Amino acid sequence: MDQCKKVKTAVIGCGTISDIYLRNMTSQFAILDVVGCNDIIKERMDHRAAQYHIKAMSLEEILNDKHIELVVNLTTPEAHHLVTSQGLNAGKHVYSEKPIDLSIEAARELVKLADSKGVLYGNAPDTFMGSAIQTARFALDSGIIGEVTSVYATLNRDSSLLAERYPFTALPGGGIGLDVGVYYVTAMLSILGPVKEVSGFVSTLHPERTHFLTSRPDFGEKFTLQAENLVVGSFRFANGVMGTMHFNSNCIQNEKPQIVMHGSEGMLYMDDPNRFGGEVKILLKGQNEPFVLPPTHAYSENSRGIGPAELAWSLRKGRKPRTSKEMAFHGLELLLGLYQSSETKRFYQMTSTFERPDPIPRGYLDSSYGGSEPEAGLAFS
Repeated sequence: MDQCKKVKTAVIGCGTISDIYLRNMTSQFAILDVVGCNDIIKERMDHRAAQYHIKAMSLEEILNDKHIELVVNLTTPEAHHLVTSQGLNAGKHVYSEKPIDLSIEAARELVKLADSKGVLYGNAPDTFMGSAIQTARFALDSGIIGEVTSVYATLNRDSSLLAERYPFTALPGGGIGLDVGVYYVTAMLSILGPVKEVSGFVSTLHPERTHFLTSRPDFGEKFTLQAENLVVGSFRFANGVMGTMHFNSNCIQNEKPQIVMHGSEGMLYMDDPNRFGGEVKILLKGQNEPFVLPPTHAYSENSRGIGPAELAWSLRKGRKPRTSKEMAFHGLELLLGLYQSSETKRFYQMTSTFERPDPIPRGYLDSSYGGSEPEAGLAFS
């Protein structure tokens, strides 16, 4: 098969996040040929189709079109299982937004289904392939802070404000863990590898809320938060590194996220893993202040869509995608295992593992040196 032949692609789910996906997938990644989109809300589907000069298609048209090889599932979390399983059963390769599913059992079904159909199945988040996390991995793999011994991740948010603006965040799958914490978990897994055991506490504080935005038609009415808004946990990696996480959306909206890696010779500070870029700082033994590492990798802007593009290159090159279903499943099991630990008051022993994805090859960061497209050899060899 021609390794440079474009992969015909269709998007299912035309909500807010589809805009940046479609913008990048139709302009930044030449391996993709986006031909159609679908949404249960016709007006939304028609708008995206017109906006990006693609075809508004029914779900049946997408699934039955033999020329469409890749389906990108951008539906809300509760629809992920149905849409992904429909795509896989139709013999399509699928890339899905996070979380992979809402239960360990349901996610395991999708992983097994993809294996049985012999198709690729990748999952968000793809931010770990961005400049910041790849720079951090490059630094850690070089041994700059010595042996990594522990890591912690922290995030604050305001679940009340988010529920007003993005109603899905009040529903299962939209909480601080599965919707946002998964970025932090994936960043750590992509650098440090699989986890062996996890424990923690999970809560939905003050679930009964009142709509307070006067612009809403239901202003003043009560609603119930069905998603977690406080997650605190500990975990042990297979390589012996200890980790902790602290995710709280009963706080303020101006987020102060951070991942910190502790090593025998120094500390590494990472910015928000929900972004592709950001500063990576190093504090070495004997120093008083950290210094900022220059970026070693490309993709510092919002590059959502790099995941489907990398999966498409994996298809053409005959290899496993870096956004593997195995790592996505392991990340989900880590979070839901933590939730189970909170209920049982016992450690949860992980049942899954995965191969740490290869780093993105280094390349030029400026287009004047030949471009930063994957086709220029930067990202997907």
